[in-house]
Amino acid sequence: MTQIPPNWAFIIYSKLWAKFKDNRFYNEQAKQIIQGNLNQAISRLKNDGWLKIGLDPKDSRKSIYILKNPEHAINEIIDEYSQK
Repeated sequence: MTQIPPNWAFIIYSKLWAKFKDNRFYNEQAKQIIQGNLNQAISRLKNDGWLKIGLDPKDSRKSIYILKNPEHAINEIIDEYSQK
């Protein structure tokens, strides 16, 4: 279920989406874009359904991130609210 993130998390999502769209990226790449506590942002976006985290098939110590398309996320939020 996708939820509306707080403004600070949505700003981070927007910066990441502008750079990566729906392509996979790594923590090191995100750090080049995001100033501050990236781990907190990643955790929040994951919990709110805007980001998926997987393991790198070549190195399971590394995480791979992929953002949810904003159109899909918004449609999920609308569907959720329309059922209430």
